[in-house]
Amino acid sequence: MKHVFALFCLLLANTASAETRSVYVEDIDGARIKVAELQLEADGSYQVSIAEDPFSDHFLSMRPFKCLEGPGKHWCHVPYPYEIKRNVSSDLTDLEYDFLFVWKGAGEYGINMWNGVYYKLSEENGQWTGKLHEMDMDTLSAPPSAGELRPLSEKDLHPSDPDSHWLPRLVIEQNPSTE
Repeated sequence: MKHVFALFCLLLANTASAETRSVYVEDIDGARIKVAELQLEADGSYQVSIAEDPFSDHFLSMRPFKCLEGPGKHWCHVPYPYEIKRNVSSDLTDLEYDFLFVWKGAGEYGINMWNGVYYKLSEENGQWTGKLHEMDMDTLSAPPSAGELRPLSEKDLHPSDPDSHWLPRLVIEQNPSTE
């Protein structure tokens, strides 16, 4: 019985140290779409749960995509296909890799991987905010070299004009406490 109580206390302590954050993409006027929840542990490790509701299924360029359908553009999530640590204890880069998108015109049939969207994250007022950068997703078509977890460099990312895209910001904020 003592072991069961100790295990319960350990589980309770681990749960108390975790926090849940919501992940949104935001248009130029501030309207948001919740795209995921983030379970953040005290050691900086995290897990992402992509939301199902806002996305619709599309089969583009011979591959399935989950896309947000906008008035003129669709924003399609591109799961990063290689290993990352999923830890933000030293920087936010792993999160940036978890929220890659590619856009396409709403009336276009296929998808062009050079229309990649990379949200470069920074901390602002207690939340993480990502500013849209453009990139060629074909850069990620080949696996990174052995031991290399972050193959993208500054030369691969190009700042974007926020007015030229439907969803120029990514916002990750802590959910209000339910205590």
